[in-house]
This record gives sequence, C-alpha cells and structure tokens, in this order.
Amino acid sequence: MRSAQRKVMDTLYVSPHPDDLRSLLALIAAEYCPSPPRIVTGDPPAPLAQSRPALTLANSDVVLTGPCAVGWFLSSGLKKGKRDAKEESQLWQWINFAENELIPIACAVVFPLLGVTGVDKQLQYSSRGELKRVLGILDKTLQPRTYLVGESISLADIAVSMAVLLPFKYALEPSDRKALTNVTRWFLTCINQPKFQKVLGKIALCEKMVPVSPKASSTPAANSTSAPAAEGPPKTEAQLKKEAKKREKLEKFQQKKELEQKKKQQPQSEKKSKPEKKELGVITYNVPTPPGRRKYVEAAWYPWWEKQGFFKPEYGRKSVSEPNPRGMFMMCIPPPNVTGSLHLGHALTNAIQDCLTRWHRMRGETTLWNPGCDHAGIATQVVVEKKLKRERGLSRHDLGREAFLEEVWKWKNEKGDRIYHQLRRLGSSLDWDRACFTMDDKLSYAVQEAFIRFHDEGVIYRSKRLVNWSCSLNSAISDIEVDKRELTGRTLLPVPGYKEKVEFGVLVSFSYKIDGTDEEVVVATTRIETMLGDTAVAVHPSDPRYQHLKGKWVIHPFCERKLPIILDEFVDMNFGTGAVKITPAHDHNDYGVGERHSLEFVNILDENGFLINVPPPFLGMRRFDARKAVLQALKDRGQFKETKDNPMVVPVCSRSKDIVEPLLKPQWYVDCSEMGKQAADVVREGRLKIIPDHHLKTWFNWMDNIRDWCISRQLWWGHRIPAYFVTVDDPSVKPGEDMDGHYWVSGRSEEEARERAAKRFNVPAQKISLRQDEDVLDTWFSSGIFPFSIFGWPHQNEDLQVFYPGTLLETGHDILFFWVARMVMMGLKLTGKLPFKEVYLHAVVRDAHGRKMSKSLGNVIDPLDVIMGISLEGLHAQLVESNLDPLEVEKAKQGQKSDYPNGIPECGTDALRFALCAYTSQGRDINLDVNRILGYRHFCNKLWNAVKFAMRALGEGFVPRDKAQLSGEESVTDRWVLSRLCAAVASCGSGFQAYDFPGITTAIYNFWLYELCDVYLECLKPVLSRADSDGGREAEVCRQTLYTCLEVGLRLLSPIMPFVSEELFQRLPRRQPERDLPSISTSSYPESAEFCWNSEEVDRQMEFVMTVVRTIRSLRADYNLTKTRADCYLQCIDGDTAAAVRAHSLQIQTLSYSQSVHAVSAAGDAGGAVPEGCAVAIASDRCTVHLLLKGLIDTEKELAKLAAKKGDLERQMEKLNEKMEKSDYKEKVPAKVQEQDAEKLRQSQTELQKVKEAIANFQKMM
Repeated sequence: MRSAQRKVMDTLYVSPHPDDLRSLLALIAAEYCPSPPRIVTGDPPAPLAQSRPALTLANSDVVLTGPCAVGWFLSSGLKKGKRDAKEESQLWQWINFAENELIPIACAVVFPLLGVTGVDKQLQYSSRGELKRVLGILDKTLQPRTYLVGESISLADIAVSMAVLLPFKYALEPSDRKALTNVTRWFLTCINQPKFQKVLGKIALCEKMVPVSPKASSTPAANSTSAPAAEGPPKTEAQLKKEAKKREKLEKFQQKKELEQKKKQQPQSEKKSKPEKKELGVITYNVPTPPGRRKYVEAAWYPWWEKQGFFKPEYGRKSVSEPNPRGMFMMCIPPPNVTGSLHLGHALTNAIQDCLTRWHRMRGETTLWNPGCDHAGIATQVVVEKKLKRERGLSRHDLGREAFLEEVWKWKNEKGDRIYHQLRRLGSSLDWDRACFTMDDKLSYAVQEAFIRFHDEGVIYRSKRLVNWSCSLNSAISDIEVDKRELTGRTLLPVPGYKEKVEFGVLVSFSYKIDGTDEEVVVATTRIETMLGDTAVAVHPSDPRYQHLKGKWVIHPFCERKLPIILDEFVDMNFGTGAVKITPAHDHNDYGVGERHSLEFVNILDENGFLINVPPPFLGMRRFDARKAVLQALKDRGQFKETKDNPMVVPVCSRSKDIVEPLLKPQWYVDCSEMGKQAADVVREGRLKIIPDHHLKTWFNWMDNIRDWCISRQLWWGHRIPAYFVTVDDPSVKPGEDMDGHYWVSGRSEEEARERAAKRFNVPAQKISLRQDEDVLDTWFSSGIFPFSIFGWPHQNEDLQVFYPGTLLETGHDILFFWVARMVMMGLKLTGKLPFKEVYLHAVVRDAHGRKMSKSLGNVIDPLDVIMGISLEGLHAQLVESNLDPLEVEKAKQGQKSDYPNGIPECGTDALRFALCAYTSQGRDINLDVNRILGYRHFCNKLWNAVKFAMRALGEGFVPRDKAQLSGEESVTDRWVLSRLCAAVASCGSGFQAYDFPGITTAIYNFWLYELCDVYLECLKPVLSRADSDGGREAEVCRQTLYTCLEVGLRLLSPIMPFVSEELFQRLPRRQPERDLPSISTSSYPESAEFCWNSEEVDRQMEFVMTVVRTIRSLRADYNLTKTRADCYLQCIDGDTAAAVRAHSLQIQTLSYSQSVHAVSAAGDAGGAVPEGCAVAIASDRCTVHLLLKGLIDTEKELAKLAAKKGDLERQMEKLNEKMEKSDYKEKVPAKVQEQDAEKLRQSQTELQKVKEAIANFQKMM
C-alpha cells in the first residue's frame, strides 16, 4: 500500500539544465527506484528553491535535499540491502570522493569554458593538472574492477560518473582519455546503461577543449545556490568590464594551450635531454656463481635453508638427546593469532628472536626455535561469522554448533597459514616440522588435562561475579581486549546497533527522596540508566552532613523498592555531594560494597543489552535508549538536578567497538593467590630474570595484588570447557543449582565424568544425567601452557625431556601479565618447573613522531610493504579496503600523505631487520622512521660493492690460509684493521649476551662502513697497484688480511642480515675446502678467544692519522677542492710526530686525496719550510695542516664570492639582532621561536668567522 502511494505522491524537484550534475545524479537514481517519483523541473516551492535536487515524501512532512540523500533514498533497486558493512563503507567513501574532491576540480576546469561567472578564482585557476592527478588515482583503482563497489552498478558509480561528466564532455581530449584507459572504459560502461541513457541521452565526448556557447536554459550548477538565472536585469558597466576581462583571460588561456600543443608536436630530438634520475636498484653481481649456488634473491635462500634442515636442532647430530658441551638453547614463539597479519610489532619480535636463535645456533648449541599459532577464539569466530553473513546470509545459530565449527576449520585450513608465509619472508629460522596450533589434538589434550587437574585441586572453581561483557559478541572478554577510551568531557561515540551516536563524558545529578520525610539526597552518575538497578545509597561514616540519615531509607522513584542509606569508607566525601548510588550488579566498585553490606544484586541487563527486571516503560528497552528515557522521566518527576562535563574512561571492546558492560555471570575462575605468590618469589629469589629490570615493579605489583582469573568465554570456537553439570534421578539427592560447585564434575570424556559423578553422589551411573558447559576457555589459558603443551605434555617424551624448561622468552612488555605471568604460574603449578630462565621484553614500536601505531592515524605499516615497497596510492587503497569509518579513512590518508608523500621505497628484509635491531634500546619505545630503514638498504649496497671490489682484489687464484692468524709481516694498516675487527667481535659477543642490539649493529656498521670500506680498502689500492717484488709480498699479506675481514665480518653480520651475508659468503673461497661449510648459518660465530689481536698502540697511531686526514678533508671542503689534488705540509711540534707523519705518509696521502704529503718541523729544518699560499688548520696539539692552494684556485674570484657571502651574513645578523633587541621581544615571541632565533644567530656568527678567516688566507696568497 505504501509503495503505491509513493508512486503517485512522492515528488522530485530538479534543475532543468542538462549539465546540472547533481540533478542528473538524482534523476538516474530515480530510474532504479521501484516506485519512481513525480519529476518537477519547474519552479519548486520557495523553501526548496536553493536546495535542488529535493524529494518530498508522500503523506509526510519529510523533505530530503541534496544529491547524496536523495540518491540514496531513490536507488533502492541497486541491491542496497544485500551489501555488507565493508561495501556500504566503500560506497559512502566514493560518494564523499565525488562530492569533495572530484566536483570542485571538475567545475574549476569546465566552468570557465562555459562562461560561468562568480566561480572561486583559486579553484578556477587550479588547471587541468590537478584534475588529471585525481583521475589518475581513480584510474589505478579501476584497473582490476568493472564497477567501483561490488560486481554491479551502485550509487557510487552514479555519483562519481556524474562528477566526471562535465570534464568528459568539455575538457578531456582524446589524448587525455587514452592516458586514462580504465576511467574511460568504466565511464562509457556507465553512461551506456539503459537507465543512464534514458536521462542523459547520447553523450558526445570532447574532441578539443575550447570555450562553448552557453546553453539556452539556466547556467549549470556545481552548487545550485551560486548559479545565476537564465534571464535577469540588464548588466551594469562594472559587470560588463568584468566579463570583458574574463574573455581576455580565456583568449590568453587558449593561446597558451595552442603553444603547448605545438611543443608536443616538435621532434623529441629538439629537447635537451635531462640526465635520468638514478634509481637505487639491486647491484648486479657479475662474478660467476659456482654450480648449485643461487643468485642473490632473498626468497631463494630460505627454501634452501629449510630443505637442508639447518633450522632443526637435530642438524649435525644423531639426536637431540646427544650431550652437547656447548649447551642447549630453546625458545618458543609468542604464537600469533591465526587471523593475524604481520605488523611492525611482529617484525620487531621476530627480528630479535631470529637474531638470538641464529647466534646461539652459530655458537654450536643445540638450538630450537619452536613455531606455533594461536586459535584466537573471539577474533576467528568474528571473522567466520562475518564471512557466513556476507556470503550465505546465515548466522552461526542458523548452522548449529557442529556445522559452524566445521566452517571455522575450513576457513583455518584455507587461510590460517598466511602468517607462516610472512614469517618465512622475514627470514625466521623456525623448525617448521614442530609447528603447533593451539587447537591441535596434542595441545587440546594438554588444555583439557590442565583444567581437570586444576579443578580436582580446587584451583578452578565456579562463581557468579562481574565480568567484562560485550553485548555485540555475546561473550565475556579479557582485560586485554578492553580499550580504555579517555574522554575529557561530553563526547558522542558510535555504538554498534545504534543509528545515532551516544553521549558519554557527562555527570548527571538527581535526587532520592528520604522515606517518611521531606528531605532528599542528591547523587550523581555517568550511567544514569543503571539507577534502575540501585539497591543502596552510601555515605562516608565520618561525613557530618549525613549523620542524621543513619538507618534511614530512600525511595526509588520508578518502583516500590526502598534503598538503605549505608555507611562505607570507600566513599570520597569531597567528590560531588558525598553521597553515592550503589548498583552492585553493574559496577566493579559497587560490587565490593554490595558484598560487604549483603545488598540485593539486581541485574537489569540481558546478554544483548536489553533491560530486564525493571518496571514499564523501561522494560525491554535497549540500554542507551533507556539512558534518554530515564533522564526524561527524572525531569518529569522533578528529581533531575543537573548535567555537567566529566572527564572519564569508557571501556570499549577492541574487537566489536561496543561499549563494555560489567555484568553478573556464572563463570569458571582460577584461584591465582598461591600461584601469584610463587611467581613473585621466583623473581625475588633470582631464579627467573626479567630484562630490563625496570619491569620488576610492574611484575611485583601484579603478582602481589593478583585477582582471580575468569576463564569462561561464551563462544563456540575454542577449547570447550570439560565440565559437566550433574542432575541425579534419585529423590534422596536434592536438585543442584548452577552456582553450586558440588554439582559440577570434570572429565576427559562424558563417561569419565559420569563415573566421577556417580561416585560423588553414591548412586548408580544410570541415574546420572550430564550437561556439558557450553562455554569455551579463555585463549590465554591454552597460551599459558604453550611452553610445555607443544612438546606433548602430560605425556613424557624426548622433546619434553630435552627442551623443557626452555632458555628464554622474548616478547613485548605489553603482555607481561596476560601471557608471561600466566606461563610462569601454570608452568610452576603443573610441571614444578619454570618454563624459561630469562624473560627479555622489547619496546613498543611507534611511528617517526612517537605516536602509537593506529589504523585511524594511517601509520600502521605492514612489514612486507617496507620489504617490497608500496606507492602512496597503494597505502590509500589499503585504507579504503579496511573496516575504518569513512571519516577516519580521510584522516588516515592525510597522515599517510604527510609521512610517506612518495610511498614507502623498497628496502628489503635485511635492511628492515637491521633497522629494527638498531632501534631496540632497552627501556624506551621505538620511534621508527622508514627513511632510516632506507639508509640500511644503502648499507646493504655498500656491502655488495665492498665484496665486489674485494673479490677482484683477491683474484681468481687466491687461497686463504687454513686458519686466521697473524704472519708477523702485517703493516700498521693491516694490524689496525684486524684490531678493529677484534673490537667488533668483542662488542658483538657482549652485546648478544646483554641483549644490547644497538651495540651489536653499531659495532658491525662502524667496522664495515667506516673502518673496512672508508679506510682499509682505500689504503689497499696503492699497495695492490705496486709491481715490484716487495709490493707483491706486501699485497699477499694484505689479501690474507682482507679475506679475514670479509669472512669474519660476514659471520658477525649473519644473525641480523641472513640473506645478504649468505649470498656474499657463498662467493668467498673456503679456508679448508675439504670441510666446506654449506651455509654461513652453520658456521661458527666469531669469538674473542680466537680473535684477540687488539692493539691499543696501533689504534693510537691510526687515530692520529685519521685526525690529520679529517682535518685535510675539512680544509678541502672549505675551499671546494672536490677533484683537485693539493700538496699538503704537516707542521709537527717534535721529531717523533714528524717521524709518525713520514711513516704514515702514504695512508694520509691516499685517504685525504692529496698530491703529496710533507712533514715539516716547527723550526722548518725537516723537509723544508712551509711555502706561501697555504690554507691552515690545526689537526692536534702536535700537528698543524698547511694545504697549498696557490695556483689551484682563482684567488680574486674566490675573494669576490666570500665578500658577497660576508655581506649577506652581516645583513642577516643585523636583521636578526634588530628583531631580538625590540623591547617586547621577550614577552610577545614564543620561547621556541626565541630559541630558534638564538641558534640562527650563533650559526651565522660561526659562519661569518670562517668566512673572515678564509678571506684573510686568500689575501695572503695575493
């Protein structure tokens, strides 16, 4: 009936202009409406004159205005109801994209061509470039798609196609359309739809962008409020002048276009070719690869490592039980969620863990890093439920428990190993043959056994208490799944299931009437709807204002319940009125008060968030609808007092984004008091070490004040609780209640539980009926026994005997309590042993600005995007495909655009791992800058180039000595680089022992880059170029030294950069080919016992050399001597210094790029005096550098340049001084700006001093 009425009565008011794109959107949407409205193109009613398109609904006062609202209402025939939440979100994002990005740019380009006046000038002159950029983004998005959302036409296609209609008709020439092939294909597909053609007719695409004659009807409107009328009063002289200027500008614009077109038609050869920007690519390694070896590809090495069994503890030994004098290292992975995808937190965890594992393996220890995956109860169930709803329109209840679990297993088998593939990509050296899943039979049996043992001992018990309840998930959730949303005052928050946002952050005050008197007591609450469950009012026993109310009662305004006024010291007399309403069934603090005073617990919420046990009209209301209703009812009764802003924390479910409710539920709990004490004691006694130790305070605070642990979850996916409620068919046994633990038994099977129940109640088993608990166990319960359940506990076997207890647990500090503490407690209780000896807690990864990683900020980074690189458009596309709110998507896009304007460059796995380890300083969070990761990619390239040069230097016939040792013929430079190598070995060894990862990376980086590449390889070049016999012997010694540096340096690097170190190691000849190591990962890690050639004397000598070299380089830079070599005179204070200079003159000359080096004594009698025309700099208290510049530079030209620079600096300083000397400078200018000004002045003064010195030097040369 309603449909028929709307067909006759609904009216759509649109503009008559054929190019009014907003009206066109509404008209096309109306074509898809099952009951099309009546179309009116004439003058609409006065209120709607400026609001077309507008839709008035039949038999109603409702009027919809604007293209989005009207289009959405009318396009009901576009399968709107069948789209899932993600598609709905994408739909609105495209509509916003059309309205806010496309239409303004399109109109700015087209309107001048149509002769429209009054257009915003900034938009008018933004040119076609911006339009092409935006359309380019759209083109990439449409590459794999036919339509914008889903597989059919949607309102998104209508909105965006109408937004680009004007450019296609008037501005996009054939060459433009050819560049936008995907957009053009999609646009033609849309406008050729029958319903589009009915409205638009035949569309002629633009052939050449030229001004067009105005249409006979009114001017087109991007915004109907700004469109001028078709006819009007005669134009004024000023208006005519304005239009004349406009036409002049259009003519200039057209001339400019024609010139651009002519330039395009000119031959390419006429253009001056610009040098191509060099892209950072993988360096091609042209050294032949021996048979069976792989070219450098990160992905190629990992399968080979895995196939060879390098990651297994059995590698190189008969069995894991075989005694190993080097010891054993075992660590289990913090099992990632089966639903999960890698983020940088995972990357950090695995980079650190793999470095440690590879280091222990290279030390010769029996090493196991055990992989595993968590079943992630809530997360997985939510994913599969959404999938069922989206694909089949079914809920889990439609399928039933068994069929639903089959669907979950099917999803897990199809999608669940994605995280394992990503871990391989990071190079994680896990023993994949031992991979475990927490729902595997082996681990499920261990979980069942742990529950039964705890239940038999009374450690697990049943109780009815307050839990964190998610109405959306219909389940209790753990504390870690509750996000604390801090509010500063009144805030409207979205709540699942509610169309309008809900108000939080306000304190509502209302009064209770005192029974039998005219008095009242005022209380306040942030959750006014909970007053329906109030059972008392509390005041402080020492509060003088309420002494006379002791023993009195207040009357509940909406029911017959009388509430006692109780005295309790938990009340803060200074907060509010000093009187507090008590709702024991819905507030954690009030629960304790209710227990102490034996109050009634009135539960007013069911599991879905609807009100129960309350009087009409509130009965059956949704909780936040009731919030408004209760407030209004109090106002009607005159008991409402005030509402004011109140800072507060709102608990939000991290999974569903629902507001968490404290709810009374019968659940299973673990008594943690004794286990918590044991966990605290093992740390106090030093049996368990927590690193860094500043986490000890948190550990003791939690363990000493531990609360019992709720382990029930109202889910289907997970370990079903092996507990059964007993009903006895015997009159001698009274019926039990759910809360009575005596009527619950646990068992490994229903038969075992029945036997236990029969024995407990002393009746035959036939009289026992059992009902298994529907709930499953908290996921953290199975994670808590992970260190021993993966080895088959409770069954004894070789792996359990060898690898439990483990050595180390490495994880983030954010799960210290939720996982680490529970593993310690459950390990001690069930096995009598600690699960590990040490706990290393790494920091939290933040973005470059120190902000926590958040999807809404757009700063969450997928490690694979860093490894492989991704464009800015690709990052944006990930946001569009996420479940973020459209407004959050736009905010996140801006964040991405600011941080990654050119996207994220390809960095590779090794660079990412190195960067993460370099950042991991104990005791602080990590602010990760992607640009720094790129810097380590350059380091990888430096390694390639160094080894490439070294291989040429070694030559094809080079044979290294059997053992790395000194021959006694090494030069000072050889002994220095070997001394620095030994220092790096010592730093890496102590760094791994102390978990000082920045210390390790710094030692490796400095050795390779600053000592081996920058110094030793440069000093090597003149030695290798000598042709005499002495030079040949010296060169052979250098080659042996070089080989030692390369081979040992790569082994130092291997745990952190496994791919590049493996590839380069495979290029090196072996010391003992008959004992050829197949992989660097199976070689030994360098240790100080073997590499002990440190020499403080040699280090001091080379430090003097490098000081002189740095001083010469600084002088060369000051005088811009980039390629010109100059003679260098080193004036020494004594003979010993002069002798040192002469001894190292070749190194100084080579490293400083000097023409020659001369030692000159202070008296000028050793090697001649210093000539005139030198620039001077002091290297140390023993040596002064004189660099001969005379004849190398144009002195007059340099003086002119310096004089100009001196004048510029003096003017800058004068201007800055004037600003800073103003009387109100200190008061008006912000402190930060004052600091910046002072720093600028200091820098200018320093620069001016240098310029003056340079001028004085040049004047001496003239």
